[in-house]
Amino acid sequence: MNQKKKFKLSDLDFNNIGSWPQQAKVVFCVLLAAFILIMAYLLLIRGKVDELRGLESQESTLRKQFEDEQGKAANLEPLRQQLAQMEQVLQQMLRQLPSKTEMPDLIIDISQTALSSGLANELFQPEPETLKEFYAEKPIQLRMVGNYHQFGAFVSGVASLPRVVILTMHDISLKPKEGKGGVNRGALELSGTVKTYRYLDEKEVADQEAAAAAANGQATPAPAAGGAP
Repeated sequence: MNQKKKFKLSDLDFNNIGSWPQQAKVVFCVLLAAFILIMAYLLLIRGKVDELRGLESQESTLRKQFEDEQGKAANLEPLRQQLAQMEQVLQQMLRQLPSKTEMPDLIIDISQTALSSGLANELFQPEPETLKEFYAEKPIQLRMVGNYHQFGAFVSGVASLPRVVILTMHDISLKPKEGKGGVNRGALELSGTVKTYRYLDEKEVADQEAAAAAANGQATPAPAAGGAP
């Protein structure tokens, strides 16, 4: 029975593989095949696997985006109806404020209410109004003198005016009134700025929208005038 001869790696001539023993040739072929398979996996199959995983991740992302957009589309009409209702409620609330033509009379009513409440108007000076998106605010510089009960009567009188009157206070100071002989007992001085509000009419709203569009560069440019240069 023939025994296979053992070989040493140092005895092999890599320049003449044909002279190797049969056992060495078999081992070499096995190693070569394994090397080729590993390189084929690294260069070909592994790249395709990574590409497949990337496509699966992209598919998952696109599917989620589609489901989100589908959900938004399903809720779009209810949201539009809700928005329309909110705009209608907002317009109703704004219509309860004074109009542009009512504002001068309202200023007079506020001043007269202060006088009828027993307050002394040392300063009552309306300033130019500021237009906002849906309303206009009218600042009033004032300085009034009176006691707690008179100020309470003034607030109650303003609240009972025919139109809804909103007064917001800014930089208001309330302190005891100093007289010539010192502090007047019970007399208080209220000074600062109050703002009242009115709603914008349709033309003013349109002007505000046009101004906002022009500020954002969305205004339609006027056509150039024709004619010879």
